[in-house]
Amino acid sequence: MNQETDLSCSTYGKARGHRYEIAILPWGATEPHNLHLPYLTDSILAHDVAADAAELALRQYGVRAMVLPPLPLGAQNPGQRDLAFCIHYRHATQQAVLSDIVASLHHQGLRKLLIVNGHGGNTFKCMIRDLAVDYPDFIVLASEWFKVLPAKDYFDNPGDHADELETSVMMHYHPELVNLEDAGEGAAHPFALETLRQSVAWVPRHWTKVTSDTGIGNPKLASAEKGKRYAAAVAAKYAQLLHELVSIESVDDLYDASSIV
Repeated sequence: MNQETDLSCSTYGKARGHRYEIAILPWGATEPHNLHLPYLTDSILAHDVAADAAELALRQYGVRAMVLPPLPLGAQNPGQRDLAFCIHYRHATQQAVLSDIVASLHHQGLRKLLIVNGHGGNTFKCMIRDLAVDYPDFIVLASEWFKVLPAKDYFDNPGDHADELETSVMMHYHPELVNLEDAGEGAAHPFALETLRQSVAWVPRHWTKVTSDTGIGNPKLASAEKGKRYAAAVAAKYAQLLHELVSIESVDDLYDASSIV
């Protein structure tokens, strides 16, 4: 961890001596991850990828970003609240927290925030649209670190939750937190309706009817080597994004005025 770029270990003595150009907010959840990964997997991985990206951006581009502490405030599907210690945070709760964070950063002079999301149930688009009304000079971006690059290019059998991807990246960052021998197969029941399988419409999956071990996707082929390769590639993409973001002055600069589509 780098005290210059990671608020989880930084001090005011370190932070006050630098001008930061952008903040990064890792956002996860509190939920079971099959039988072998920690409840806070989404928060841990979002933080660690963000921390790598911030350190790389500083080293490679001279961009100074600060990674905020990860938030374990995840929105959950029906059925997940039946699982011990799985916590559901409402949209309104998440929106209030994000609004307070943006208000604080804006007051302190920052104008850019990148959300690195690690939980598929979280959705920030509507929140960001509202914040754009309240803070028109503040750029808030949202991303899902596990979708930055195609999983199929890095893993043999990627799934959906506590799968080969998440397990591999956790094995890379925190092998001591992975008990792969305890993992279930992550077998999942699809929707019975063909149109739902074809994504004609969306409905939240009832988690306990979909999976018996809370996982979707078999993690057995996971390895630290796969996780390291994917995490490094994602961090590099984020570092490039941070470099491009700090090169612009305002929201207007997000658009290429020299070309019309």
